[in-house]
Amino acid sequence: MRARDAANQTYRLPPRIFDARCRACWYALGIVVLIVASFWSLDLQWAQFLSLQALASMARFVAEFFPPETSAPFLAKVGQGMVETFAMSLLGTLLAAVLGIVLALPASRMHEGDPARLRGAARLLLNALRAIPELVWAALLLVAAGLGPFAGTLALALHTSGVLGRLFAEAIENAPREPAAALRVQGIDAPRVFLYATLPQVLPQLMSYTLYRWENNIRAATILGVVGAGGLGQLLAFHMGLFQMNKTATVLAAMLLLVALVDAASFGLRRWMTR
Repeated sequence: MRARDAANQTYRLPPRIFDARCRACWYALGIVVLIVASFWSLDLQWAQFLSLQALASMARFVAEFFPPETSAPFLAKVGQGMVETFAMSLLGTLLAAVLGIVLALPASRMHEGDPARLRGAARLLLNALRAIPELVWAALLLVAAGLGPFAGTLALALHTSGVLGRLFAEAIENAPREPAAALRVQGIDAPRVFLYATLPQVLPQLMSYTLYRWENNIRAATILGVVGAGGLGQLLAFHMGLFQMNKTATVLAAMLLLVALVDAASFGLRRWMTR
């Protein structure tokens, strides 16, 4: 009987790749057109880039990185830069997480009847914070805070708070409403409704977002040193400016090691939270 029913089923053919009534198809076609137009407008010189002369020049440049500088005083300086970069990324991410959750609350509509009067202003502030890149924030803050990792930490915190605040707000708004509604029916005030109903549901997601941004910030922190914000980036800019390529190679290797360690730590923490 089941075999007969299965044989009588009408199998639908797979949809066509492009359908004039498919909105996603038009979006995809528009993206492809923009990509093609971008390559055409940039006038990229692929033949010159892949020429034998260019490849030979790149090979000579790469050869200048070897052997890397391994003297004890310089390695100690690089180790201090690694500590500064790590501290900048960690503290900047923690400050951004705190500021992000503070801004995400007024930027969220907690329930259907919530007026959320500050939602538009809070989201506009979050857009402004993340629209300004970390390098621009660092350049602005260097005027007030001076050279060093303090300006870089604040730059990471301001930009990342805009990113995390938007992600936190979306997570809060998309959380299941039933537990919070059950508490509101019993007359529980809004802060306790958030702490006991909404926050426990979205906390793993908020932690995952924060860890992901920490991975990004360890890379951004190494770049901020180029404008004088301390850490490995400042060492990189200094030695590259003096064409000391063997010392530059050591700094680059330290960057790769630090990024790998932070990525591994973040991955381990995410695995631990999902158990």
